[in-house]
Amino acid sequence: MIRAFKLFGLFARISTLNEMQYRANFFIQLLQSLISLGTGLAVLAVVFSYTSSLHGWSSGELLAVMGVHILMGGIMRTVIQPNMGRLMEDVQEGSLDYALTKPEDSQVMVSVRQFAIWAVVDILMGFIVLGWALVDIGNQTTLSSALLFIFALFLGAIMIYCVFLMFTTLAFWFVRVWEIMEMFQSLYQAGRWPVGMYPDWLRAGLTYLIPVAFAVTVPAEALTGRLTPQTILIATGFTVVLMWVSRAVWKYGLRHYTSASS
Repeated sequence: MIRAFKLFGLFARISTLNEMQYRANFFIQLLQSLISLGTGLAVLAVVFSYTSSLHGWSSGELLAVMGVHILMGGIMRTVIQPNMGRLMEDVQEGSLDYALTKPEDSQVMVSVRQFAIWAVVDILMGFIVLGWALVDIGNQTTLSSALLFIFALFLGAIMIYCVFLMFTTLAFWFVRVWEIMEMFQSLYQAGRWPVGMYPDWLRAGLTYLIPVAFAVTVPAEALTGRLTPQTILIATGFTVVLMWVSRAVWKYGLRHYTSASS
């Protein structure tokens, strides 16, 4: 695990040096993030101009959900998506050998090679929105709820990574995997609202098929004091299952990989 973090730090520095050559991308990313944030705030303002709460959630609590949604989206765009995109290209071009022949675990190698530094803007903006939400709801967060929030956020990021890895591994058999990834992005947008607001069938899908509930709603519940011990236990267990399944899918996919030199 320590070697994996060291490897990630090395590739993060290399990616940062490369991205610093195109600093205009920072302003483009900032503009996109501000437009997305403004749109989300406008929708909340319209909703709460007609009601004081939505499905039991106050405006400040829904703002916390939005903050977690932006934060988790930033984590995806900074670390997960760049690596999965490169993995998909390597599989299709037959150049994955360069990663597989390195003296490191293959899954670790393909998961830490890319780092989109400018997408960190979304992570920072997510924390700003969360701070704003805490002020709005009275800043009643305790140390235990803050630690629980960090733990739930970590579990959510691991779940999203596992799902992305399994989707990307489909590239060993199929060509048009990008369309599946775009579908995932569309479904992730449902995380702007607590999943409890959706019908039972959609709530189940956003919990166990595309774990938006665990990635966004659960951390928001931890921060606002809504999280139950049963939910965090289920989230922990589901994370372990996803890690095992995604690892098995990855190993199975590798056995079907044909490089350009084969």
